[in-house]
Amino acid sequence: MQVQQHWWKESKGWQPSLLEEVDQDTQLVLVFGITRELKNQAVLEQIKAIYPRAILVGCSTAGEIYGTQVLDDSMVVTAVKFDHTCLQGAMIKLNSLDEQTPESSFQAGERLAKSLSFEGLSHVFILCDGLVINGSELVKGLAKQLPPSVTITGGLAGDGTAFNETLVLWDGVVDVGTIAAVGFYGDRLRVGYGSLGGWSPFGPERKITKSQDNILYELDGESALGLYKKYLGDQATNLPAAGLLFPLGLRLEQGDELLVRTIFIVNEENQSLTFTGDVPQGSLVQLMKASFDDLVEGAIGAATISHEAIDRVSPNLAILISCVGRRLVLKQQVEEELEGVQSVLGVQSVMTGFYSYGEISPFKPGVPCELHNQTMTITTFTEV
Repeated sequence: MQVQQHWWKESKGWQPSLLEEVDQDTQLVLVFGITRELKNQAVLEQIKAIYPRAILVGCSTAGEIYGTQVLDDSMVVTAVKFDHTCLQGAMIKLNSLDEQTPESSFQAGERLAKSLSFEGLSHVFILCDGLVINGSELVKGLAKQLPPSVTITGGLAGDGTAFNETLVLWDGVVDVGTIAAVGFYGDRLRVGYGSLGGWSPFGPERKITKSQDNILYELDGESALGLYKKYLGDQATNLPAAGLLFPLGLRLEQGDELLVRTIFIVNEENQSLTFTGDVPQGSLVQLMKASFDDLVEGAIGAATISHEAIDRVSPNLAILISCVGRRLVLKQQVEEELEGVQSVLGVQSVMTGFYSYGEISPFKPGVPCELHNQTMTITTFTEV
C-alpha cells in the first residue's frame, strides 16, 4: 500500500510538486478543500490527468488536515495505491425534485447501498452534503441494506462557520445534495475506527417533548430555541455559530452513551432548532461544554481505539474527521489534537482529513454505526 500526499493553494501552487508522469495504478484519490478551491476545475483536471483510473472523491471543509497541520483556503490531495484491495465507488444525488414525495435521507442511504456489489465487501467510506442530509437517517438506510459484517465510516462536508453551502466531489464534479461512497473489497485489508469527543454535560437533563426527525421544537414543554437562548445568554446573538460551542448531549434512554448533536439551523418563526442528526421525541438531552485538555484526550482516545482494532500495527493511512466545533474551542492550538493522534499511530502513518459538520462511525468496533457531532473520528487502513 502506497500513499502520496500534496496540498494546493492558489498563492503557492502544489506543495510538494504534483508528479508529472501519469500513475495508472492509483485506485483512490481523496480531495478535501475549501469550497472555492474545490470548484477550481483546472486544478481538478490536473489531478484527474495524473491519476486517470482512480476514484476521485472529496468534499468541502471547515479546515483541511495535512499530517499534523490544519490548513485553510487550500486543497489537500491524498492518492492511495493498494496492493491487495479492490475498490468500487458510487454516488447519488438526493432526489428532492418531486415535491409530493421527496426522497428521505434514509431512502437515499438504502439506494446508495444497493448500488454497491456486496461480494467481498468489507468497509464503506461515506462523504455527504453537510446541510441537506440527515446523517442519522442516512446511516440507518445504509445499515439496513448492507451486510451486517460491513462497517461504515465517513463524514459530512463543511463550510467553515458560514453554514451556507457544502459540496461533495465525485469524479471531477462538485455539487450540493450529493452522497458518495467508496467500497473496499478483499480479505487482506485491515480497517480500524474509533470516535470520541471529550465533551462533558452540564445543567439539568431535559426531555424532548416535541420533535420531528432532526428538528427540535420543545424541551419539557417549552420552546427549544427560547430555552437554548436562556442558557447561551449574550452568546445567543451569534447563533447558529455559537451552537458549535454548546452542543446537546442526546440520550435515547437512561444509561445510554451520550450522542452529541450540533445546531446548524435556527428558526425564529417556529422557535425550532435543526441538527445534522435525529433528535427523537422522548429522548433526554443536556447542554455540553469542553476544555482544551478534554478534547485533546478525546482525540488520543479515538486514535487508540482505531489503533487497537488493527492490532496496534502502524497504519499506512489514517482519515481524520473532526468537528468544526472542536476547532473553535481549540483555536490556535488545534494542531495539538492531531499531534496527539500521531503520537499513537506513529509518524510513518499518512494522516489526511477535514473539519466537518458531522462524523459517521461506531464509537468502537462491535457497536452500531452512528452519526456524531463534536467528535474526532478516525479510520485507519493497512494491508497484510
